[in-house]
Amino acid sequence: MKRLQRGFTLIELMIVVAIVGILAAVALPAYQDYAIRAKVSELVVAAGGFKATVAEKAASDGTMASSGVGLTVNTGGRVSAGVITNAGVITVQGSAASLGTAVSIVLTPSLAAGGRIAWMCSTSGNTDQWKYVPAECRH
Repeated sequence: MKRLQRGFTLIELMIVVAIVGILAAVALPAYQDYAIRAKVSELVVAAGGFKATVAEKAASDGTMASSGVGLTVNTGGRVSAGVITNAGVITVQGSAASLGTAVSIVLTPSLAAGGRIAWMCSTSGNTDQWKYVPAECRH
């Protein structure tokens, strides 16, 4: 008489558990980076709120020299610190407590031909932060 095999053997179950464990070990760090990147996007949005004000002042004066005078960055939410220079350079920082790692976003304006303002986003040359910031900020 032949017996029909029913169910899985112990080794087959162990292989499935090992595969799931390996997938989880790879996915967890990637998910953590993704979560930090989503929080850093809030820093970019917070800094972007000042871009219109700096651009208006630069357009009315015809120079970037005093485009950031009188502007201050309020801390709160993901923003732990920030400053706007007289030349309109916007720096916003997020702490490790609010983001999971410390990140700085720097938006630097320049006056282009025709009075147009061109913005360059960077991380102040810190390449360790590149995996957490948007692609346009990886300079």
